[in-house]
Amino acid sequence: MAHMKYRKNQDVGLFDKENTLQELLKNGNPLPKLKEIIDFEQFRNILEPVFENTGKKSNAGRKPIDPVFMFRVLFLQRLYGLSDAQIEYHIKDRTSFRDFLGIQSVDDVPDGKTVWKYKDALAQSGTYDLLFKRFNEYLDSIGLIVNEGKIIDASFVIAPRQRNTREENRKIKEGKGDELWNNNPHKKCHKDIDARWVKKRGKRFYGYKDNVEICNKTKLIRNYTVCAANRHDSKETERVLTEPPKGAHGEPVWLDAGYAGMEDVVRAKHKTPIICEKGRRGHPLTEEQRERNRQKSKVRSRVEHVFGFMEQTMGGLIFRGVGLIRAKANIALTNLVYNMCRLVQIKKYQPDLMVAQ
Repeated sequence: MAHMKYRKNQDVGLFDKENTLQELLKNGNPLPKLKEIIDFEQFRNILEPVFENTGKKSNAGRKPIDPVFMFRVLFLQRLYGLSDAQIEYHIKDRTSFRDFLGIQSVDDVPDGKTVWKYKDALAQSGTYDLLFKRFNEYLDSIGLIVNEGKIIDASFVIAPRQRNTREENRKIKEGKGDELWNNNPHKKCHKDIDARWVKKRGKRFYGYKDNVEICNKTKLIRNYTVCAANRHDSKETERVLTEPPKGAHGEPVWLDAGYAGMEDVVRAKHKTPIICEKGRRGHPLTEEQRERNRQKSKVRSRVEHVFGFMEQTMGGLIFRGVGLIRAKANIALTNLVYNMCRLVQIKKYQPDLMVAQ
């Protein structure tokens, strides 16, 4: 049998990195566009005060990591649904990640503990809300704050399940969870006393809820609130609805049947409620009511595109932490990252929506 000859692997060339990035771009790498369009420097004056080392008396020692760089790391982590350890590994492994961050050497990659430290500092200080607000101000400046209709809905954010005794769970439900495990601080710091169980359509969920108000026209998230999973969607209506400017009073708001009875709450915000009708035992919906619901749902269902992107592209609506403060931070970052990605989509496919560039 004749010896079969195979193609040999090529040696590393001068332009291999550039060629690799071009090939990744052809295959759908979104990071170059995000890097080009999103100005992360707009967040610097919000981020820097959180990490100022006021106790440092000299410039000796290793310099701190640039907080804008760290925010880019957190952006990547949330966009791809990675844990702290995974984001460290993926930055070291992936050329596209290092190019997005502007680093060459793996020595510049922060370790998982550093990622957690920066992320938690932003969570404890409530900074993610300010970052979300700042980016919405930017969206306003390019004409993407429109008042032609909003949609309200909520989605579950899954948290790590807790293994507690019945007595412990009873105390948590009564709001006395802080009294537990005081003799074991290490165990207590791993216990989530804010997340809750809930059953919906035969499935059980544990965690929190991301309640959002989105723009019907642009599908951008305008506002959000965070609550435990067992809190009914309708109870967050007043908090999640934003006040329209004076010239936009009467703006329509689409809601599903779970918000039935919230008409007065919506009107108090100077908006017009468009709520799907709800059948009751012994009083099913008529065909006329079903048809009205179908028409309303054609608009209302656009919010599912938002949650669908989070589920399929961002690794799911998940939370790998403990407690309401960190859950709020995680959800705020999720909504902010979604809006950034949505802006890239708008610039690419619907540039006409930006009326004031």
